[in-house]
Amino acid sequence: MDAAGSPSDEQLMHAFAAGDARAFETLYDRHTLPVWRFVQRSVNNSALADDLVQDVWFSLARQAPAYEARARFRTWLFTLAHHRLVDHWRTHKNHTSLDAQTEEGATLADTLAAASGFGPERQLTSREQAQALLDALAALPAVQREAFLLQAEGGLSLAEIAQTTGVSQETAKSRLRYARARLRETLEAHA
Repeated sequence: MDAAGSPSDEQLMHAFAAGDARAFETLYDRHTLPVWRFVQRSVNNSALADDLVQDVWFSLARQAPAYEARARFRTWLFTLAHHRLVDHWRTHKNHTSLDAQTEEGATLADTLAAASGFGPERQLTSREQAQALLDALAALPAVQREAFLLQAEGGLSLAEIAQTTGVSQETAKSRLRYARARLRETLEAHA
């Protein structure tokens, strides 16, 4: 149990492995949005992200009987997402642009700006800033973008990023440091 008295993720995973469907629902409710944002910002396509995240949850369900809590559940879940992305990139070399339009005709920057709740003038500035951030993220080398998104969207620690991506902690730290520096430089140039 956690501090609030609700079961931990690890306890829920063991309960799900034992056949408790509500435990799966609780895990899904707790983690689906951060996983989806990580995947979506990695592939820059909402429909594709939906499919990939669904694959991640199917993988979790398949692996439930053999689950052992060797790391935080969240780290294990983001490792599944990372592996699904790697599989996707191996089979699909084309990447969708960040300024590609959604089914509704809006870009991701439009969506981020509209969610700000500001008036039209502030939304325009917010949209420009959102687009600058998305462009800066897209310009990062894939390994740096992934490290940044695992921390920003997944809330993973440096050690967990290293474990998830299969690199040393020092390599993960360097990737994260370079990603932040590049993002900072790009955004300062935009300001």
